[in-house]
Formats: sequence, C-alpha cells, structure tokens
Amino acid sequence: MPDITRRDFLAGASALAGAALLGRQVFAAEVQPAVKPVRVKSGTDIITLGNTGIKTSVLGIGTGTVGGSEQRKLGQEGFVRLTREAFDRGIRYIDTADSYKMHAFVGAALKELKRDQLFIQTKTFSRTADRVKEDIERYRRELGIETLDTLLIHCMTKSGWPKDMRPVIDVMLDAKRKGHVRAIGVSCHDFGALADSVGCEEMEVHLVRINPFRSHMEGSPEDVSAQIKRMFDKGRGVIGMKIYGEGAFKTREQRYESLKYVLGLGTVHCFTIGFSSAGQIDETLELIREAVAA
Repeated sequence: MPDITRRDFLAGASALAGAALLGRQVFAAEVQPAVKPVRVKSGTDIITLGNTGIKTSVLGIGTGTVGGSEQRKLGQEGFVRLTREAFDRGIRYIDTADSYKMHAFVGAALKELKRDQLFIQTKTFSRTADRVKEDIERYRRELGIETLDTLLIHCMTKSGWPKDMRPVIDVMLDAKRKGHVRAIGVSCHDFGALADSVGCEEMEVHLVRINPFRSHMEGSPEDVSAQIKRMFDKGRGVIGMKIYGEGAFKTREQRYESLKYVLGLGTVHCFTIGFSSAGQIDETLELIREAVAA
C-alpha cells in the first residue's frame, strides 16, 4: 500500500467533509419541514393567510348564499347592521363576488367599519384579460377601496384551466404589481380543476368547498382534503366554503360536526359562511369554541 502524505490526508478529509455537507444540503432540499398545522381557539382568532401576509379572522361573513339572494333580502341597511354586529364580535373577513350583486352592500358596510382591520375578498367571473382589467377598476369603485385584499378567478369547472386563463392571470399579476390587489387566487367547482389549481404557482389563495358530508363538493371529503393539504404545504392560503352545505345542514349537531371536521384538518386557515342574522353568527362562534375544545 502506498504511503499517504499529510497533504493527501488533509485533501481527502476536506473532500469527504465537503461531500458530507453537500449530502446534508441535498437532503435538506428534498425533505422540507412540514408547515405547522392551523390550530385555533375561537372563530375570532386572527391568523395569517398562508404566505400572503394577509391577516384575517378564522370565521368570515359570506355574501353568496343561494347566489347572494339570502343576503340581498336583508336590504342594504339590514346587511350593514349585520356586518357591524359581526365586526363587534371580532369577525374581520367579508367574502363577496361580482356575481352575488353585493358590492354596493359591502361598500356601504365598509364606510362604517375599520377598513385597515378587515380582509375583503371578491371574485371575477370574466374570462378575458380585457374584461378582468375592467372588473378590477370597477370593483375598487363599487367597494370604495383602493386595494382588493384578494381577487379570485371565480368558479373554474374544467381541467387545464391555468393554461386557458393565462391572459387573465397575467392581468391579475399586473394589478398586484400596481398595488390594486394584494394576492390572487381561484375557486373551483370541479375536482380536476381543483387538482390543477395546486400546480398553478401563481395562485396564492384557494377557496375550496369542504365539509364531511360531501354536500356541494367536488369529490369525497378525503379526496378534497388531500388537495387542500397539497395547497397548504405549498404555503398557499386555504379558505373553506360550503361548511354548512349552503344551508343543507339543518340541525345544530350537523353544523357542529362539519365545523369540527374542517377545524380538525389543520390545513384550512379560515372559512366563510353566509349569515342572515346575528343569532346565526353567535351559534357558529359557540360551535367553534365547542369543536376546538372537544
């Protein structure tokens, strides 16, 4: 066996150390630490929506029950009163969309609330770049706000939509660069579209229909929750909807079971429920406290 010089030994040791360090770096790149699960104590806890930096309460007020008809029945004055009562209880999230025909109502409510404490989400049904560009300017006027917190592409219903909607995504990204939108995202009403949304890296926020009874959902709770976890692990903001199956869950027990299921996933940051009375809000806040304490 040939003699090993001190220089050879040191060179070899250095190479081995470098290889070991490289191995650790590769391993670290392949095995990323899991994102910490969402755990809350109440519906009014303030959380951060994924990597967006946007703050919101866990529970939000939805304005799209049966296409917004339930909220429109309240009239503008009644809706403003409801949002004020929700705000007084600690709710800081209002969810709306152009198709709900509720922008004027939400705008009126914002005049009486503290805008800097609220998370406002709206959605566009437009499918062309020019229309979405016009929508963004109109939404800002109708809501009376300079910046939309989140703007979602509303209701994707087929696989491959990220490619088809590329021009729309580019307009939304431009609006974000201009400060007119803080984060962009999508809502899906098809399982293939939902799965494809995870691979669309520009999407920062996902609005997903989720409950344990498969009411108004794109697939089984197991399949949908698996996609939600993929979103969550990517640092996306995950917002649940149809928690009460758009009013399908008629008993308190059903509503409790749904809330317990969604909160127990640990991958849903917040959720929106369409309310039409303060009593409904109070019951939901109580059920959330019971569910997280169970």
